[in-house]
Amino acid sequence: MRVLIANDDGIASPGLALLAEAARARGDEVWIVAPERKWTAASHQLSFDKDIVLTRREARTYACSGAPADCVVAALSVLMAATPPDLVLSGINDGRNVGEDMAYSGTMAIAREAAMWGLPALAFSRTKGGETGLRERDAVRALIDLLWAARGDWHHEGTWISVNLPKDLPAPLAGARIGRDKIAAAMDVTTQDGERITCRIRRGRPHTLLPGDENTAIDSGHVTIVRHCWFAHAPLEDATLAGWSSMVK
Repeated sequence: MRVLIANDDGIASPGLALLAEAARARGDEVWIVAPERKWTAASHQLSFDKDIVLTRREARTYACSGAPADCVVAALSVLMAATPPDLVLSGINDGRNVGEDMAYSGTMAIAREAAMWGLPALAFSRTKGGETGLRERDAVRALIDLLWAARGDWHHEGTWISVNLPKDLPAPLAGARIGRDKIAAAMDVTTQDGERITCRIRRGRPHTLLPGDENTAIDSGHVTIVRHCWFAHAPLEDATLAGWSSMVK
């Protein structure tokens, strides 16, 4: 099986190495296209107005000058255009991706971009501080095995899977709902001089815990698996639209 791996922590990330080792342990043909540097909160940025440079580091491994989503586009349209991957893996992100991270995360954007190309994708994130040895590799491998074998249950148009790993692996699985854990809730003023104000987004998050959400499950030592859909919408009621239409002259 042919697998594409990308991330948003950069090509030198230990999480990327662990994910690649897990895929190779399955016997997969692994391609890596990952950013040259860390792209925290890059979201689904695409680099339309500048060149993307792909630098070969070793066989089937390329550093990309662009954003995380650029890595997917470059891989699918340039490096693997003739032989596309069967599966796209993203991560393993250094830190959980929960709640509003779905919008900010470059890790999620990689899986979302793959879904837009019609490919099954798994986005892995993990609580900080975990080991990256054989035990952890085999735990990640088992999750890839499970989700690939069960792809008929979750892979449909526009969908991908987010997997959050606790610090200690292996761990039991838990279904969870998306919670609320807003990052970037405040800015701090660092300097103010006349008409110029310099600010910095405050790091950290409230670590909100609600019954049945991802944070609660991860904190209790579980692997959480959540399916997402990139074209999810919240349609308005027909009566609401009809009322608005009557107000348009």
